[in-house]
Amino acid sequence: MNLKNLIKKNGIRMHFALSLSAILVVAVSSCQKDNGYRGRNRGQTTTPVTTTTPTTPTTPTTPVVPTGTITYKTSSPISLNGVSNMTISGLSITGGSVPCISLTNCKNIIITHCKLVNSTTTGVNLYNCANISVDTSYISNVSTGVYVSTSQGIKVIGNQMKNMVGPYPRGQFVQFNTVSGAGNSVTNNICENIMGSSYPEDAISMYMTNGTASSPVIINGNWIRGGGPSKTGGGINLGDDGGSYQIAENNILVNPGQYGMAVSGGTNMQLLNNKIYAAKNTFTNVGLTVWNQYTSISASSGVTVSGNQVNWTNSAGALNPDWNAGNCGVVAGWGRNTWNASITASILPATIITLN
Repeated sequence: MNLKNLIKKNGIRMHFALSLSAILVVAVSSCQKDNGYRGRNRGQTTTPVTTTTPTTPTTPTTPVVPTGTITYKTSSPISLNGVSNMTISGLSITGGSVPCISLTNCKNIIITHCKLVNSTTTGVNLYNCANISVDTSYISNVSTGVYVSTSQGIKVIGNQMKNMVGPYPRGQFVQFNTVSGAGNSVTNNICENIMGSSYPEDAISMYMTNGTASSPVIINGNWIRGGGPSKTGGGINLGDDGGSYQIAENNILVNPGQYGMAVSGGTNMQLLNNKIYAAKNTFTNVGLTVWNQYTSISASSGVTVSGNQVNWTNSAGALNPDWNAGNCGVVAGWGRNTWNASITASILPATIITLN
């Protein structure tokens, strides 16, 4: 038995903190994983590659930075099972030892404009759910911001998340675990980890997750800053333990950890038009990597890496923007990236988190 899956699936069933009869506080509209991208000497220092011309970028989307004051209503943690057609809005929830919001066997639920903080487990926990949206919320000081298992039609949009505290195998802003089908996305979120106040792993992790040819999983327009000191975590990880039809594009990452962006396996994976920067730190390794870490399980193919701008300095002080392990077939677009790009930490504004 795979211990990492046992940890995850047991975790999502724990501590239901609020009965359905107590959910009147919710505004109702009528209607564990081992993150897979381990150190294992991957991305060993390579000879820097000369700059090439990036592909013409697709139209990027930019996170909307909210202004003004949001008024929340205090609520106890929420746990729902088998509920449909509901909006959870405007709540401030301190999780404590349970998820701030936990949904099991639910569908057609919107979580919006909420403040979800201070939980030793997750901010939002979804299991066996369909058509759930988490948007425009502030999530901070939790083990993982949004953790989704065995679900479909999940959208994480326009949230601000700060200081994921783990511990391993948690520590993601967003992790999809065995999510499948059409309509899954992580878009326009603003995410920041402050060293000393967080202990993250992968910022965004796609674990055993499958989109479709006509509706791939979309990870678009996210801002991510801060990672480490873990020597295993990093930025955006596609194809973790396999999966298919995932696209990460137009994301901006600054000092996200041990690596910047990765394809770790699976089929039909794309890294397009992203900006990735890291200064030297004790844990920095490689900016962008393609490496099937699960060759004993499945082959990896159909990978495209194009239009990315990468400037990455490893722990030895050497430029180390890219590494292709050569076990994912021909990687389309590899020559159309800008390695050692002329970008700095200023690709993100000085202040990105505006909610609290």
